[in-house]
Amino acid sequence: MIHLHHCVSARSFRPLWMLEELQLPYQLHMLPFPPRALARQFLEENPLGTVPLLVQGKVRMTESAAICQYLAATRPEAGLDVAPTDPAFGAYLNWLHMSDATLTFPQTLVLRYGRFEPAERQQPQVVVDYTRWFLARLRAVEVAAAQGDHLCAGRFTAADVAVGYALLLAQHLGLAEQFGPATQAYWQRLQQRPAYQRAQTVQREAAQAQGVPTTPAPDTRPD
Repeated sequence: MIHLHHCVSARSFRPLWMLEELQLPYQLHMLPFPPRALARQFLEENPLGTVPLLVQGKVRMTESAAICQYLAATRPEAGLDVAPTDPAFGAYLNWLHMSDATLTFPQTLVLRYGRFEPAERQQPQVVVDYTRWFLARLRAVEVAAAQGDHLCAGRFTAADVAVGYALLLAQHLGLAEQFGPATQAYWQRLQQRPAYQRAQTVQREAAQAQGVPTTPAPDTRPD
């Protein structure tokens, strides 16, 4: 059995979406955000106090894009992985890493210094600068989305899940209106996937059942 520790709309939404795409059985453990402060017992499971935490037997993983790759690779028959022999393998890995290191990271700074810090510690210039950084890097998605329905390999892969979360986070930040037309269309297609919609429903219902707030609270992680 796979166990996924998750906060509503945090980076752990990536593996949740993947699990729904793969239709694998799992147990979802909802946590209040930030768990390192509001669920101190979670530190015994993950000393970082961050989500995701995916546990499957002896496997323990905390990086959302890596979990997407792991789940896709262990279920190759589902077609969400890209094999090393595929010409698109390099692009696939690049999108997986870009999804977090390049597209999610600047948004966490916008969140932290625009919303989560006390008023006296907020940094408006940081918010402006890293919003521009994110939108500039998003041009790579615009170019790829203008060339096809998916980012690589001519089909939907784990890379689309990983990058899709960065677009979800941008939507929470009110940045979706600044997406280019191809990115807008791509994001709309992703949201129409049944697995994406199931993941949204599952996290909301699980949060309510487990007594966790359902307000989206992405993981700021830099601290």
